[in-house]
Formats: sequence, structure tokens, C-alpha cells
Amino acid sequence: MGQQQDIYFVPSKSYWPFVAAIVMFVTVFGAAHWLNAEPGEAGFGESLLGIGVLGILFMFFGWFRSVIRESLAGSYNSQVDRSFRMGMMWFIFSEVMFFGAFFGALFYARMYAVPWLGGEGHGVLTHQFLWSDYSAAWGASGGGGPGHVGGHFETVVPWGLPLLNTLILLSSSVTVTIAHHALKAGHRGKVLAFLGFTVLLGATFLYCQAHEYIEAYRELNLTLQSGVYGSTFFMLTGFHGMHVTLGTIMLAVIWLRVLRGHFNKEHHFGFEAVAWYWHFVDVVWLGLFMFVYIL
Repeated sequence: MGQQQDIYFVPSKSYWPFVAAIVMFVTVFGAAHWLNAEPGEAGFGESLLGIGVLGILFMFFGWFRSVIRESLAGSYNSQVDRSFRMGMMWFIFSEVMFFGAFFGALFYARMYAVPWLGGEGHGVLTHQFLWSDYSAAWGASGGGGPGHVGGHFETVVPWGLPLLNTLILLSSSVTVTIAHHALKAGHRGKVLAFLGFTVLLGATFLYCQAHEYIEAYRELNLTLQSGVYGSTFFMLTGFHGMHVTLGTIMLAVIWLRVLRGHFNKEHHFGFEAVAWYWHFVDVVWLGLFMFVYIL
């Protein structure tokens, strides 16, 4: 029986929050032991990390399945729908702050730390006594310093794979928008086609980024040890790649739900939430392409 419109839905007791707390603890505990293990030491951290990651995947699958079943049963009313929308908005806002911190670190390193080490402003004494042969040039070998710091490296040319990936993500925003309008129009076949294109474009982006990383390590000697340039490059692009991976998985799940007829013209917030997230990922990439690859 559908939920009354003036009563907020109160779900039955669930064990999923308890499961989430356990698997997240196991994951973090395992990751900490793995990262702090001595070289060559046979620790248990890696195994715990693997168990924790599998547990998180199991938890997400089970918890989301419960929510989907409640939605299909007609248990959610307009108040619940508003709470879902507000929750997704706050989640995306937290992601904005997440990447904002990384962009802030990039800005600080380029506009303050590198010039100071090069002898500008308050960094005159630092340059003279600590690192007199440092050249304040962003993206130079060794992060702007001597070549023995991380080794000589080359930067990634933005007009190759990065530009192609930009076009791929922009195209994926178009296809997911077309799929959304098709869903509101009731054209389920069109939804499946364009949503499938979006998943394919997301997977293609990840393939190109993996190829770019391999080329950076093998051909350009650009690694995480390549000074501040290498660390910020892989930190920003790597975390974005992780978000693209999660977004592609979510789009694939939504495609399966559309195939099973879970959405209709009026009620399809699950689709909208993933579309919002995907557009956010695309906007972040535009910032990365501009400030990491071009400038």
C-alpha cells in the first residue's frame, strides 16, 4: 500500500549501518597496516584491505537493493523525495569541497611555494641557503629543481589524449541529457540506447587515462616521485578517474534498472541523481584540463 502524503516514511530496522561500520573499519585498518608495513614484510594489511573492499561492495549492493525495493513498493512520498534530493545536493557539495581542497593545494604550490623556493618575496633566504640552484619554473624537471630530485621528466601534452578525453566527457554529458529527456517522454528504448552510449564513453575515458598513465611512467618518466608537479598531477587526475569509475558503475546500474522498468515519467530520481553526479564529474574535468594540463 502506498505511503500517505502527509506522513514521513519510517523504514523498518536495518542491519546495513552496522555492516557498513564494520567493513569500513576493516578497510581503513587494513590500508593503514599495508601502507606502514616494512618493505618485504609479509603483513596482513593487504588481505584485510581486500576483504574490506569486498565487504563495502557487498554492503552497497544490499543496502541499495533495500532502498530500491522500498521505492518500488510505493513507500516513499514527496517528503522522502525532497530529502533524497537534498541529500544528493549536499553530497555533491561535499565533493566540490573535496576537489576544491586539491585545486587549492595546486594553486598554493604554483603561486606561493614554487616562487618562494625560487627566491621571490619572502623566499630570498630560503633560496640562498637551502636550495640555491632551484629554478622557479612549474613543470620543469625535478619539479623545478635539480634533476636528481625525482629524475628528469616531461609533462603531458594537453592536445593529445587529454583533449580527446575532454571531448569524450563533454559528449557523455550530451548523451546522458538526451537519455533523461527520453525518460521523461516515455521513450524507454531511446533511454537505453543513449544511457548505454554514456556508459561506453565513460569506460573509454578510463581506458584512455590508463594509457596516458602508462605512457607518462614509461616514456616521460613522470611519476608520483616527480616533485610537486608529479604528485599534484596524479593526485588530481587520479581522484577524478576514481570518480569517473564510480560514475560509470552507477550509470551501468541505472541502465539495468531502466531495462527492468524501474522508472517512469514522473518518478525517476535515481536516474536524476546519477546524472547530476556525472555532470559534476564533467565540470571537474574541465577545470583539470585547464589548470593541470594547459596552464
